[in-house]
Amino acid sequence: MHEIAVTLLMRTLSDPTRRAVFERLSHEGELTVGVLTRGAGVSQPAVSQHLAALKIAGLVRERREGRRAHYRAEPAGLAPLLGWFAHYSTFWPERFDQLEALLKDMD
Repeated sequence: MHEIAVTLLMRTLSDPTRRAVFERLSHEGELTVGVLTRGAGVSQPAVSQHLAALKIAGLVRERREGRRAHYRAEPAGLAPLLGWFAHYSTFWPERFDQLEALLKDMD
């Protein structure tokens, strides 16, 4: 299940518009689709589709108020991705050391 969550998060955040929506919600707090559409450079239906993808990935929460939906970032949704990076970060120092040694040998 963890691998599926990481794949879903990577796929979801690979889209620049979705990343921008998530970042905006993270910085500005709860916003409606109408507010998010202003300055997004895409149509309201497109923003709604991006929000749906972010919601499926667990990166946003929706709160209904009558006919209006309010969205907010759910940073805890990044946990599987952060865990994945933490796991692989243990290999990076060794790889950098190997690269540095190789570059020195090339000189």
